[in-house]
Amino acid sequence: MNLLQKIGIALFVIGIGVFTAILGLDKYKLAADAVNIQNEYHQKAFMDAAYTTDLFDKTYSSNIALMNALRSTFDQAKQSLASQAIPDGVSEWDFKLGDWKFKEYFTPTLVKNASVGTVKDNPIMWWLMSVGIALLGGLFYILPKFSKHPGIQHNGIYQSPMERGLSWKWRAGLLAVFIPGVLIWGFFYLYNWFWPLMTAVVVGLIIGLVMFYQNSKNRNPQRSASPGMVGWLGIITGIYMISFYILLYWAPHYITGWMNLFDPFSRALNGGPASQWFVYGMLYTLIIIVMGVRMFAKYRHNRYQLIRTGSVMFFQTAFAFLIPEILSLLNKPSMDLKNIWPLNYSFFFDYNIDNLISGGGLGIFMLVWGIVLVIIAVPLITYFFGKRWYCSWVCGCGGLAETLGDPYRQLSDKSMRAWKYERWIIHGVLVFAVVMTAMTLYTYFSGNSQILGFNSYNVRSWYGFLIGAGFSGVVGTGFYPLMGNRVWCRFGCPLAAYLGLVQRLKSRFRITTNGGQCISCGNCSTYCEMGIDVRSYAQKGQDIVRASCVGCGVCAAVCPRGVLRLENGDDVSQRTQDLRAIHISESEVRLLS
Repeated sequence: MNLLQKIGIALFVIGIGVFTAILGLDKYKLAADAVNIQNEYHQKAFMDAAYTTDLFDKTYSSNIALMNALRSTFDQAKQSLASQAIPDGVSEWDFKLGDWKFKEYFTPTLVKNASVGTVKDNPIMWWLMSVGIALLGGLFYILPKFSKHPGIQHNGIYQSPMERGLSWKWRAGLLAVFIPGVLIWGFFYLYNWFWPLMTAVVVGLIIGLVMFYQNSKNRNPQRSASPGMVGWLGIITGIYMISFYILLYWAPHYITGWMNLFDPFSRALNGGPASQWFVYGMLYTLIIIVMGVRMFAKYRHNRYQLIRTGSVMFFQTAFAFLIPEILSLLNKPSMDLKNIWPLNYSFFFDYNIDNLISGGGLGIFMLVWGIVLVIIAVPLITYFFGKRWYCSWVCGCGGLAETLGDPYRQLSDKSMRAWKYERWIIHGVLVFAVVMTAMTLYTYFSGNSQILGFNSYNVRSWYGFLIGAGFSGVVGTGFYPLMGNRVWCRFGCPLAAYLGLVQRLKSRFRITTNGGQCISCGNCSTYCEMGIDVRSYAQKGQDIVRASCVGCGVCAAVCPRGVLRLENGDDVSQRTQDLRAIHISESEVRLLS
């Protein structure tokens, strides 16, 4: 490690430290004119309660103290409305205050409006001192890599305390704590016990099928991390990322300091103050750009990797971030045009459909575009190019996994047991997404939310909590340093499941192998982020068309003998059955088929 890289690490740590400390720098003082609730009954009840509790014009030392005061005021307003008769012509839904409305009305908007202090007054300065310094430090660490010899160095891949991950026992323990924790939190978050219980039953059923019924315990090849290895820096990084996503999705009122930090950029791009989603989107894009530079340095010997990395950087920056923000500035319907259902699970929600229909020609185009992508473009393009066209070239989730997550790609579990879990879970999520969407559309067209005893709004709320937030965010990204960079793509993404089914059954894409050239070094399997034991295919000379393969091509990039090639072929029906291993004996050399 040279001096510039050491300076880069120091700057990065300082930037992250300042970025974290910003959450505790501001104080809070709420003014009466900062409360603007659209519902007149809720507005009046809350304002009356606020004057009673002396909420306004008091200085609170932390957002926790302000939240406690807001909660007390809200409870008093809730009780006041509950004791009153509902006016004629007004529904109970519009008059009464439910606990869920506390999250919708009062967090994080009121907390953000109440913030006062140095971050609120000097956001650009603090942005440069935190995010700016961290990005600069990352670039300082990355740039010297361009001076090294092109190619992949495999020495010490499991020795780094940042990149060697967890042993399988630690992984099992982590999941044993995390899964019940999410379900318990889901109970308190949604005030509903049925869906956490149902999820627990499904999880237990899948574990039983894999562990006992399919008896995978006795047929379990090597795992991704060596037994006993634990990367302590990776654990710290994972905990930080998991905490970030928990705050982002479920407690955004505690990160209003970060929203103040990004306010100038938000106002410049969309004309409004920064929400937690603007903060996330801008950070997401900047990270992909900086870590994309790292990909350029690491894989500059491979043209396919350079073009693919440039593609995900472009689509994230333009389609996922800039274009939607600019459309919002122009008061036009905005959405990520490359985000496809069922990954974009809210596309068919009533509010989104109504917003697009009322958005004029552009909104109608976006609605038709989204439907065409699902029905025509996805199967057609996947037939010709495999799922790589989306998962490795376009998708934002895949872009973050390939850039930020690249140092952790070797941590994917290669065991047969993991593959069986993968197939059960990811296709289960796809079924869940299809059923949830069907119920949502039925409610939209019929106006009836009750379907076979289930409330469609509760179903989609639980899907959003469990899959949209818990799985894709907290687990999908927070687990990068712990279990590999494609946990979400491999085990949870319903769009990846849809693309994978097409790829496995009716696609021309495959990774061809030349078994006669394979030296069984194992680099391909080590670097496969999707947990595929590529070496076993290469040794047999068998083409790889696994449904989970995202066609990233890194296995080919790290192969020292050029055994693997990404190709499109016509022999769809027989390509997975042909074995082209060369058998050498004293009497003959022959091709096994």
